[in-house]
Amino acid sequence: MNDDTMSSIDKESLIMHARGRPGKFEIHPTKPLTTQHDLALAYSPGVAAPCREIQRDPQLAYDYTAKGNLVAIISNGTAVLGLGDLGAQASKPVMEGKAVLFKRFADIDGIDLEVDTRDVDEFINCVKLLGPTFGGINLEDIAAPDCFIIEQQLRELMDIPVFHDDQHGTAIITAAGLINACDLTGRDMKDLKIVVNGAGAAAIACIELVQCLGVRSENTIMCDSKGVIFQGREVGMNQWKAAHAAATDARTLEEALKGADVFLGLSVKGALTAKMVEGMSDNPIIFAMANPDPEITPEEAKSVRPNAIIATGRSDYPNQVNNVLGFPYIFRGALDVRATTINEEMKMAAAHAIASLAREDVPDEVDMAYAGLHLRYGPEYIIPAPFDPRLITTVPPAVAYAAMDSGVALRPIIDMDAYRNELSARLDPTQPSLQAIFEEIHLNPRRVVFAEGEEEKSIRAAVAFYNAGYGFPVLVGRENQVLEKLRELGLPKLDGVTITNAKLSDATERYVSDVYDRLQRHGKLFRDCQRMVNQNRNTFAACMVAQGDADAMVTGLTRNYHAALSEIKQIIEPSVDQSVVGLTLLVAQGRTVFLSDTAVNVMPDAQQLADTAIQAAAKVRQLGQEPRVALLSFANFGNPMPERTRVVREAMQILDDSKVTFEYEGEMAADVALNYELQRRVYPFTRLSAAANVLVLPGLNSASIASGLVQQLGGGTVIGPLLLGLSKPVQIAHMSATVSDLVNLAALAAHDAI
Repeated sequence: MNDDTMSSIDKESLIMHARGRPGKFEIHPTKPLTTQHDLALAYSPGVAAPCREIQRDPQLAYDYTAKGNLVAIISNGTAVLGLGDLGAQASKPVMEGKAVLFKRFADIDGIDLEVDTRDVDEFINCVKLLGPTFGGINLEDIAAPDCFIIEQQLRELMDIPVFHDDQHGTAIITAAGLINACDLTGRDMKDLKIVVNGAGAAAIACIELVQCLGVRSENTIMCDSKGVIFQGREVGMNQWKAAHAAATDARTLEEALKGADVFLGLSVKGALTAKMVEGMSDNPIIFAMANPDPEITPEEAKSVRPNAIIATGRSDYPNQVNNVLGFPYIFRGALDVRATTINEEMKMAAAHAIASLAREDVPDEVDMAYAGLHLRYGPEYIIPAPFDPRLITTVPPAVAYAAMDSGVALRPIIDMDAYRNELSARLDPTQPSLQAIFEEIHLNPRRVVFAEGEEEKSIRAAVAFYNAGYGFPVLVGRENQVLEKLRELGLPKLDGVTITNAKLSDATERYVSDVYDRLQRHGKLFRDCQRMVNQNRNTFAACMVAQGDADAMVTGLTRNYHAALSEIKQIIEPSVDQSVVGLTLLVAQGRTVFLSDTAVNVMPDAQQLADTAIQAAAKVRQLGQEPRVALLSFANFGNPMPERTRVVREAMQILDDSKVTFEYEGEMAADVALNYELQRRVYPFTRLSAAANVLVLPGLNSASIASGLVQQLGGGTVIGPLLLGLSKPVQIAHMSATVSDLVNLAALAAHDAI
């Protein structure tokens, strides 16, 4: 292709594919290979043991190899995207892309295999012989009707899931969207009149799946390039088209669409006209999924039917029918129960799970991926966005349940809650660190005040907190404003969510009196205290916690961290003999490390550093880990010894005198603290038994810089800072916090109250 004829995205894509290491993925080992002993275990002679065990019992391949998480992505390149027959090698960028999507969205290892044959029997034989290697087969970009024959025979020949995504992936997402479109327009599946334009693999799979969901075959008409596929037609027919031939007098697409409720297009640009749309029933449902350009644009369809619900295959229009919503999660569920196939029950379960997710409040992570646009269930949002992090915990369990119920699961899942936690941890590395806390507060729910109760994020977080079973949220705000926001967000007013403020509460006078008792010798008049309680929501929320009317509080969206902390400390004092500090949890490259103090003390003295170490170690133990504390400096053990290094050494002496019960060491640089081999080799006197997991930084500047760098450049996940040292549980979010951040902080605050 000439440079002058390339679109900007074509040019960018070529640069991206060629930059650095060519292609889109590489393979990493999952076991250490740093010593001769490691090599002996991973290869010869140690590898002989798992080989013998698998020969004895082939199912042990799932225990001793990567088979159970390995999917082959196989194509012969005869129907590549919307590009046609490009051949096997030219299909490789698409198959590599599929492998990347498997990993990104479901933590499945996909290997692309391009098979250079157009002979159906050769292709089937090649794939069949690969069975021992893979846990599943994803067929891709194979032209019809060969794809029907290939999938059907491989499903019969192989005892692992075989799935042609071009057929069934499209059908599942289409079915999910159709379920919600029917819900929004008050239709029943069994009464739908559907016209399908296109008679290829995806179109036929769509008809068959929606019929499984209740659409009646007598109410469906399929068209191809020659018109309606009717009973008795002979031209351009095959056995797959014939199975869907309709008893109808209609002979053209326009005739078929008269009075139709639904148009499903898997054909070509421009196949559907505005005039045809006019002939459809009220509130028509239009899925124009031709790739790359739809059968009709949403603008053209809405020009004649403004109330139409429209989906396309494009990301620049609402309601994108995107297969990435389906295939990674369907395979995830199938692999995790060792399903022998992917049957209709599993496909229907996936469609219902995807449809139900679109009706829930959309997380901030999705909004950020769509330039801050807040998506919510309705005609412009009937299908979840691909970046919704809840897909991993919603679709695979539904698929796994269906596999178990239909008898195709060889390894049923006993504890589905534990399975959901495992799924969440695959994509969110912080989940294992928090899971024990979440489980404990499930058993001991607490009342948590969201001080900024009129803020959209606070409202959504409170609802999510309650729906997760963590406790009973209290929103501080004007009731009419909160209720209006709930309506705008499409969220219900839940019985477990309380709305209060100084005007509504019968405790306000008591709070004013308490604040005056605290602050009268700090320059505050009684009327000043009245104003604080009546007008400052942080003060009011802190009074609720201080007076025992709530167990914990969360704030921070509308105040900077230090301003919010200053307001709260006027009401909730520090614990006896403790400094107030911030502890940040970092998860990167499979490691969890805690940084402190990342929020409060700008230039701590030796006592404050020692206190920080003690409090951080206690919190880490509470989170289920054994602390190994390193007091950091730019120097290692006195070389050199400027003033700030001397402060760290004095803090070490305070810890020595305090006879604390956790491991600690310092002063040391971060690279030494995190590398135990280096410690043992260069500093054999180290007190630590392994790499440090708690880093006490010498000042707020270095702490803030370190956590920010890890988050932005190191691919790490950050939680916090968690506020430690107050006498009552309080957490302060950053002003940029997401709803998920608020829910996590509320849960941590609730846990501190147990």
